[in-house]
Amino acid sequence: MSRPHGIPLPSARRSSDSDEKESACADDKQGQPRPREGVRQLTGAERVRTLVESNASVSLTLPDAFDQAEWWTGVPAARTVTPDGDVILLVPGESAAARAAAHAQDDDLTAVIEITDVAPVSVPHRIRARARLTGWLTPVRGDDRAVCAALLAERHPVGELLGLAESQDPPYTGRPAWMMLRLEVGEITLDDLWGAEQVDPDELAGAEPDPLAAHETELLQHLASAHADRVADLCGLLGSREAAGLTAVPLALDRLGLRVRFTADSGRSSFDARFDFPEPVADVCGLRRAMRALFAAAAR
Repeated sequence: MSRPHGIPLPSARRSSDSDEKESACADDKQGQPRPREGVRQLTGAERVRTLVESNASVSLTLPDAFDQAEWWTGVPAARTVTPDGDVILLVPGESAAARAAAHAQDDDLTAVIEITDVAPVSVPHRIRARARLTGWLTPVRGDDRAVCAALLAERHPVGELLGLAESQDPPYTGRPAWMMLRLEVGEITLDDLWGAEQVDPDELAGAEPDPLAAHETELLQHLASAHADRVADLCGLLGSREAAGLTAVPLALDRLGLRVRFTADSGRSSFDARFDFPEPVADVCGLRRAMRALFAAAAR
């Protein structure tokens, strides 16, 4: 097994006003640390697919809504991606999105999904990613309903799927308590820890979500609370960079490696380091082996 290595991802310079407007991950002091070129990473489509099917915060808006009071339609209960690359959303049957989509034709209802991913641990610059998917919204109809419900249940086993039948409660008697909507994606923008880019919607269909995404929050919080000393030891893999006076917090995890944010005690500067696994992991069992190898390398 090859020795895991750390790749410093240098801290960005202080952001100017124009930089802050361009980067969704910037704040008023310092932008997110960005990677050097050539670092092994998930593709943009894989990162978007992972965000769509994660527990990150999501909102749905209808920019062309006639009634501007209904421009923001709320938070879908669940979402997933079909083999064709469409995004399926589960929304309340009485919501503005459900009512508007019920009367929509194939391409006359523009909708925007915005996803914001926040680190589940306390670090500077806590927003890890923002994604924006724009397209056309229609209800899921006919035989597609069973197929899409099965996809949602596979990714998000939520009780709301039981409410796809008609409600018996006034004033919504005869309406579905919950409705599945389909977003045919026309444009995707992504701004995350790896940088900002446009993602081809056609690539979303073939991309797979990261296999660790469902466990990432729990794993990062466990590393931060139970193994903080071992995470801090990883600084020893960075070569000439001094470990003294730094705190280390595990920031992100995927099948290819672990990202750690190192912050000076003053809190005024930080940098990221990416620790690649010897090989991609497929599940939590593979992750345990990879983490043991990583910690062993840092202890030498």
